[in-house]
Amino acid sequence: MSTQPLGGQAPGTTRIHNIGYRNYDGPRLGRAYARRSLYSQSLRGAFGLGRSAKSKVLPMILLGIMCMVAAIIVAVAVATPNMTDLPLKYTRYAIIMQALIALFLASQAPQSVSRDLRFKSVPLYFSRPIERVDYVLAKFAAMASAVFVLTAAPLVILYAGALLAEFDFADQTKGFAQGLVSVAVLSVLFGGIGLVLAAFTPRRGFGVAAVIATLTITYGAVSTVQAIAWETGSAGVIQWLGLFSPVTLIDGLQTAFLGATSAFPGGEGPGAGVGVVYLLTVLALVAGSYGVLMRRYRKVGL
Repeated sequence: MSTQPLGGQAPGTTRIHNIGYRNYDGPRLGRAYARRSLYSQSLRGAFGLGRSAKSKVLPMILLGIMCMVAAIIVAVAVATPNMTDLPLKYTRYAIIMQALIALFLASQAPQSVSRDLRFKSVPLYFSRPIERVDYVLAKFAAMASAVFVLTAAPLVILYAGALLAEFDFADQTKGFAQGLVSVAVLSVLFGGIGLVLAAFTPRRGFGVAAVIATLTITYGAVSTVQAIAWETGSAGVIQWLGLFSPVTLIDGLQTAFLGATSAFPGGEGPGAGVGVVYLLTVLALVAGSYGVLMRRYRKVGL
């Protein structure tokens, strides 16, 4: 191959331009670093950090409401004479605020995965060094962590307020630990379900509707049927009906193992025996969510 200067090139000859590419001589950080970076970026994105101001509004408002309600409960407990405990158990807080949690998940799960599908950027992630399992694990962990931050932050406020009010330290610490375990399980379960629903459509609006419908409609339907069963004297089926909604699953699980007060009609939650079935169902849903995501990204990763 012949080369000529730019000013004196003969017709039909070839020119080679040096456009300045150089070999990369820096450190090769590998898959673990890429996975951590994707996790960090996805977690920050769930709260709008690193994104536009408009993207921060809804998640920050929801987080603010979750914390504000906890602060109000603490203020009432402190201001009420002769009160020796919080008016609300730690394990009950997430169940009562489940509508806000569902709204947060519905708005942020599609943001985490739907844009990658819509703009067809998933194959870029799966270029080396990151692989499909890294992408799924990072997204799953980030979504679960975001829901955990949303649900654990108000529990911290409740616990701090209870200690400032000089309530019994041992009781409050035990209740706080039980609440953290409950919202940790809730976060993993809800995070997996939300990502599965969002990952099947590149349209963010469809993902939002699917998550809200799955969490709210199933909870409303199960609660209604449980109420009918209670009124008709079929109390024995109430605990089994709780297996068919993510919210009632968490309610039954924490009633069986974490000393929570059940929101089921009559306040009769499952015992330890049925609680094992609740636990196995939660584990199956989490594992199933991971498996479905792995299968989904096997198809869109190429």
